[in-house]
Amino acid sequence: MAEEKFDYNSLIDKYYPEGSECRRILLKHSRQVAEKALEISLANRLDLDEESIVASAMVHDIGIFLTNAPGIDCHGKEPYISHGYLGARLLREEGAPEWLARIAERHTGAGINAEDIRRYNLPIPEGDYMPESLLEKLICYADKFYSKSGEMKEKSLDRVRLSMAKHSPETSRRFELLHEFFT
Repeated sequence: MAEEKFDYNSLIDKYYPEGSECRRILLKHSRQVAEKALEISLANRLDLDEESIVASAMVHDIGIFLTNAPGIDCHGKEPYISHGYLGARLLREEGAPEWLARIAERHTGAGINAEDIRRYNLPIPEGDYMPESLLEKLICYADKFYSKSGEMKEKSLDRVRLSMAKHSPETSRRFELLHEFFT
């Protein structure tokens, strides 16, 4: 399944200045997610093309610069959890295909729904940000194995599970469903 193409490199160049630490972190993390997603896709013989997987991985965190996360050199005004929907909005404004915007919008946690937003008083517009398509689920899952801080090495499954459990029981359950699907 080949998706409509989009020049994500020019978008990264536009919002992430050459030589900046934020750009270095974004690119390293995004490439790690791309490699993990490609590995999972190949192992599971998923009906996804390599170009779409890579493009998705490269833009899933495009909104981080808009957030206040100084540990990863992001000095925006919004809370970090907002980077998904902010990235989706940016992608739409920049004319990216809707499927790419949805990748950014739906990769946070193991998906976020309106109930989560209300229950945990999350600082994002109420809505459902749950991965639906195979590609959305793949990027959401692969993303959980890499952090943008610290050593940026692949996390063990146990470490990912601990990280998911810190968010909520719902997040843990959603991650386990993704894990079962891709293993």
